Amino acid sequence: MTDFTVRRARTSDVPKILALVEPLVQRRILLGKERVDLYGSVQEFRVAEASDGRLIGAGALHVMWEDLGEVRTLAVDDGWLGHGVGHALLEVLEADARELGLSRLFCLTFEVDFFGRHGFEDMGDETVDPEVYGELVRSHDEGVAEFLDLARVKQNTLGNTRMLKLL
Repeated sequence: MTDFTVRRARTSDVPKILALVEPLVQRRILLGKERVDLYGSVQEFRVAEASDGRLIGAGALHVMWEDLGEVRTLAVDDGWLGHGVGHALLEVLEADARELGLSRLFCLTFEVDFFGRHGFEDMGDETVDPEVYGELVRSHDEGVAEFLDLARVKQNTLGNTRMLKLL
């Protein structure tokens, strides 16, 4: 069960990504995404596809600032957990981040052990310098609000850990 490939997502993958993510949303592991938002960000996604064509994993890289990106919606089919799918997706997303010139990756996660094994560390109360904060706080993006640890997203982030990796 290790025969899979990672590729860029296509618009035809969006319903499959929704189906993959929905059980994790129901278990409150991931925040739900609207279909329209997934179509709008499909170019940020990579998907893992089994040799039989089944979508078994997905993850996105969202640029937040000149040097900062966020790993979003990293999900693996339960039957494929422990087979390197999450690792392969994260590896490709990190390569994409480097190609874009990013030097830091953020994630908000319950999967602290997984991300820790991949070099992410708990951010604690860390934030950014005041000038960058002043720019980022203008964003309407929920991921940016989560990175900044703003009060308006606290109800979505309870129990999650804010983690950061230097590339």
